[in-house]
Amino acid sequence: MTSSFEIVFAVPMECNACVDSVANKLKDLTGISKFDINLKKNLVTTEGNEPPSEIVKAIQSTGRDAIIRGTGKPDSAAVCILESFDPKDIKQPVKGLARIVGVSPSEIFIDLTVNGLTKGTYYPSIRQSGNLSQGALSTGESFYILDPIEVNKPSTFSTTIDSLGAFSNTTDKLFSGQSFLYANLKISDLIGRSIILSKLRDEIATDSLCGVIARSAGAWENDKQVCSCSGKTVWEERKDAKSKGIHI
Repeated sequence: MTSSFEIVFAVPMECNACVDSVANKLKDLTGISKFDINLKKNLVTTEGNEPPSEIVKAIQSTGRDAIIRGTGKPDSAAVCILESFDPKDIKQPVKGLARIVGVSPSEIFIDLTVNGLTKGTYYPSIRQSGNLSQGALSTGESFYILDPIEVNKPSTFSTTIDSLGAFSNTTDKLFSGQSFLYANLKISDLIGRSIILSKLRDEIATDSLCGVIARSAGAWENDKQVCSCSGKTVWEERKDAKSKGIHI
């Protein structure tokens, strides 16, 4: 896969030492062909085919956070928040995030990150419908089958879930996973459909994660610092998102 795309990140930086620290981490990522760091605007721009989640992790390893402000060309990006509809997950329903970017008229990359799940192989697919009235069970027939994702890394969640569905620190541990997927699809064909993540290869498990695919900003299409709806800064919104389980 040689197609590349641009990503813009907001990164809090105070001096040239901050710039050097971030630059050194980005240089280690083989999927980045070039990058630019703007200290004055606190923006980092990358170009290449490195998964956005991996770039965020690299920047976060310097002790700074990173918010994706835009990906790809206008009208070529989408996002899907994956949630659990299982009653035991009512306190932490958000379990995953899929960032989708079009790199040609008929090709997309999907950066899929999940967290807070039991260890194992999971099967993602794009469904015909975005109807979540019954969770994944109401999303309709399969529209596109994606490659499986392995969930086997330690979770960043601080809690685990016991056999009764209660949060506990003494039972089975939870795990995370990340995969960079490719598909012969167009962004315009996906908006309003859904993504599910099932424990079953060709079936929808009753506890499958699911979410609706929505458009997101392309590179340089989102330069707001304060949300006009909530009045919160992007960093305050970031804090709220993390509290709901959205870490990337």
